[in-house]
Amino acid sequence: MEQGIERRVLEFIEEHHIFTLAVSRDNRPWCATCYYVYLEDLNLFIFTSDHDTKHITDVVVADNYYAAGAIALETRMAGKIRGIQFAGLMRELTGNELKTAKSAYLKAFPIARLARLHLWGLQPEIIKMTDNRLGFGKKLVWRHNEQ
Repeated sequence: MEQGIERRVLEFIEEHHIFTLAVSRDNRPWCATCYYVYLEDLNLFIFTSDHDTKHITDVVVADNYYAAGAIALETRMAGKIRGIQFAGLMRELTGNELKTAKSAYLKAFPIARLARLHLWGLQPEIIKMTDNRLGFGKKLVWRHNEQ
């Protein structure tokens, strides 16, 4: 686990299983909704996506592996709004990292055994959480290598 990520941020990430992934190619953004598993020890979001999807094609063709994501708690009650935004580098997983990720992903989503998995990881360099339970608009921010 990266030092400095607040436990309540990690708990929020672990309570959810879908994020919105945002990429850009030729200055044109694109979003995709993905099931994810978060590997706390590696500070890595794991998701599956085929090579021919728009979001993966955009990343590979543009050679721009910097991506962003968001996870939100859907609520109409302003005092309960919580969500995170994050950004970092994504990569297709290989080797031991792939083995670890596949095991975790299939444990979380056993139905995925029926599909061909192309696992990707997104390693956040910044995570920002909004948690209105702590006060309206309260932000918790973590940056890689920032003490």
